[in-house]
Amino acid sequence: MVTEMQKLLGNSEEDDEEEMDADVKEEDDGERRNRGASGSSNDEFMFQQSMQDQVDTPGGSRRSRPVEEKERTKLRERHRRAITARILGGLRRHGNYNLRVRADINDVIAALAREAGWVVLPDGTTFPSKSQGTKPPPPGGSSVVVAGTHMASHQSSPPPALRGVSLSGHRSPTELNSCRMKGVFAPTPSPYDVPQTQSSELVGSLNKADGLIGCSVDVINSKQIEIPPNLTEQDFSGTPYVPVYVMLPLGVINMKCELADRDGLLKHLRILKSIQVDGVKVDCWWGIAECHSPQEYNWNGYRQLFQIVRDLNLKIQVLMSFHECGGNVGDDVCIPLPHWVAEIGRTNPDIYFTDREGRRNPECLSWGIDKERVLRGRTALEVYFDYMRSFRIELAEFVEDGVISMVEIGLGPCGELRYPSCPIKHGWRYPGVGEFQCYDKYLLKSLRTAAESRGHPFWARGPENAGSYNSQPQETGFFCDGGDYDGLYGRFFLKWYSQVLIDHADKVLSLAKLVFDSSCIAAKIPDVHWWYRTASHAAELTAGFYNPSNRDGYAEIASTVKKHGATLSFVSGEVQVLNRPDDFSGALGEPEAVAWQVLNAAWDTDTPVARENSLPCHDRVGYNKMLESVKFPNDPDTRQHLSSFAYSRLVPALMEGHNLVEFDRFVKKLHGEAVMDHHHHQQV
Repeated sequence: MVTEMQKLLGNSEEDDEEEMDADVKEEDDGERRNRGASGSSNDEFMFQQSMQDQVDTPGGSRRSRPVEEKERTKLRERHRRAITARILGGLRRHGNYNLRVRADINDVIAALAREAGWVVLPDGTTFPSKSQGTKPPPPGGSSVVVAGTHMASHQSSPPPALRGVSLSGHRSPTELNSCRMKGVFAPTPSPYDVPQTQSSELVGSLNKADGLIGCSVDVINSKQIEIPPNLTEQDFSGTPYVPVYVMLPLGVINMKCELADRDGLLKHLRILKSIQVDGVKVDCWWGIAECHSPQEYNWNGYRQLFQIVRDLNLKIQVLMSFHECGGNVGDDVCIPLPHWVAEIGRTNPDIYFTDREGRRNPECLSWGIDKERVLRGRTALEVYFDYMRSFRIELAEFVEDGVISMVEIGLGPCGELRYPSCPIKHGWRYPGVGEFQCYDKYLLKSLRTAAESRGHPFWARGPENAGSYNSQPQETGFFCDGGDYDGLYGRFFLKWYSQVLIDHADKVLSLAKLVFDSSCIAAKIPDVHWWYRTASHAAELTAGFYNPSNRDGYAEIASTVKKHGATLSFVSGEVQVLNRPDDFSGALGEPEAVAWQVLNAAWDTDTPVARENSLPCHDRVGYNKMLESVKFPNDPDTRQHLSSFAYSRLVPALMEGHNLVEFDRFVKKLHGEAVMDHHHHQQV
């Protein structure tokens, strides 16, 4: 408790006295230095006198100033601090400034400068924000530098055309132009600040970046960022503004529905705000909010998170996550389905998707129970509806004031509209075709009904020659060229299999629209690109997308999304090609072709489109690849403007100095701002 109070209130009175003693000592040292500098003729005498003082003083210690004078100095210091405290208290109370408890005059100046539209870096470098349309002071002017507890002024400033400021002396126009790190790590002081010794890893990584603060991006690139010398840069200035959201860590809310690291998150969000990110995206986990008992919800952690986001004037996109976390690529925490659902699953495992071998997948509920009352008297659709309605009621203020800009509805594993056809926990490895997931008793019942209605009850079965999770298309009788997928039974089965997926999306989105009314809702579609250049498109078929080379499997999905006024959120996979080119060539994958087919299906129905990347990216080449897939620079069709882009994900690596500079540049290009691209010289 004492430690927590110290964090909030600062140092104790004893600590203040220690600081004032240090101030007195500095004054003593300063006076001695001044006396020593008054004239060289007295140097020898002063040295001898000081030696005599040490001899005459008991114990040989140095004489100090009288106690009365030290007390007067302490009183003056207390008086000064009392005045400062009143000023800061008034600013907090009446001016709505988030100044930390131990703020000083430098913090006040920085807060006033930021409010006026200026950018103040942590080293005190101050320059106008580009959004204000102003330029740095002309030559001969001065710029205020606020650094720690010192203030200084630079009598010469770079020309108005220059956008950067360097602490290590003025650089060439090219270097200074490239050093526009607008607001990078310029957090506004707040009561939430923690002591410097307990600052997050992010703060440490930025403060010790010799190649970041006080130097040009040119220098950073040559030291830390590997950029191909012949990299082609495109100018996206003037292109439509695409809002940028950063996906928060999967475990930002713990299993007790509390913020896992409030102070660290706050610092991260301030940095994102300083580089003009529009907002963040977060999973609202079913396994956390309705963890223990049916219809007993806990939204405390999410309320705290949304409040912080609102205070920082950011937006938030929310994902209704009706799936478990853990076991997939990029999962770094384990968040299972609610405990009470797991208890039902132990006695009735058919509530989960099941493969041909009878292996259950508890990642999410089978769509076969959408209308089956097997969840303590409720159907799965009723469970989803009650959950969304509780969220809408309990967090209504954030919906109504626009802080929540979009609600993405989880429709399957990873929140995506697809079957869990490629579970790593069951041995699947890329680029296996995966397996059909329709062998729980509820989906088999649906298949039997569909077969009987066609007059072919013997079709009430799954394919017997579709191979296993890690098979390749040509190794199977079902997916090979001319295989059974294109026969009468194959067409019947694939049509039924994909229709179950579409019907599930239709029903859940209709409930979501009823709950969230005028709010923007969205459905996420994955990029299943491997085996796209084969006739069967096997991986898409097992995932539920009936999209062989002779059929468009995404048009009906886009129409369903459009029917409910929802946005189609597409997960891009183009960057993966850069990381694993051999894998993609061997798997006959075509991420760009899949993306264009999905996006054109959306555009043909006038469905809004949002995008997100599937894997983290921190390098210039990857960012340029994503920009090409988001901005469509060579296509004049205005309907291809995206509603938003979600970057995956906020990880410590993103907050490293050179990575943050690259991400800042990426954000500016998505916003349609001009970014100075300079010739990169390799360091010799």
